[in-house]
Amino acid sequence: MSETTAAVTADPTPAGVVIAESATARGRRARIALRALQVLLALFYGIASALPKLIGHASAAESFERLGWGSAGMYTIGALELAGAIALLIPVLQSVAAMALAALMVGAFVVQISVFDGQYAATPVILIVPLTLIAWARRKHNADLLRLLLRRA
Repeated sequence: MSETTAAVTADPTPAGVVIAESATARGRRARIALRALQVLLALFYGIASALPKLIGHASAAESFERLGWGSAGMYTIGALELAGAIALLIPVLQSVAAMALAALMVGAFVVQISVFDGQYAATPVILIVPLTLIAWARRKHNADLLRLLLRRA
């Protein structure tokens, strides 16, 4: 048996399973699609979600006043969203950023249901899906981040 045949038959990946770190053409396409998704989410969180809060847009200010959180809550959430958007683009932080943004979306869902009568409750739920995918697909970066943090401690 040649080395090429042995390498192909020794592949432990089940047929039809796409792994984001695979060296195959299909794996490469999956990595590109995942990266594109991360960029789109980073743009959404940075521009469409964080920016109105950070500049104190009237619609954002009104929502946070209704919550009773005021401008401090609005700026805090905006800063968290902007930090998450930036971290989605940094390889070692991608998984953690996706998990943090997903947790923020769980909070947003609860607020939408309890305070705003569920008018926009689907939005955070929809965003949780790709964030969870990114967190799972980039989970190997968590070990790299932990090593960096332990080295600095």
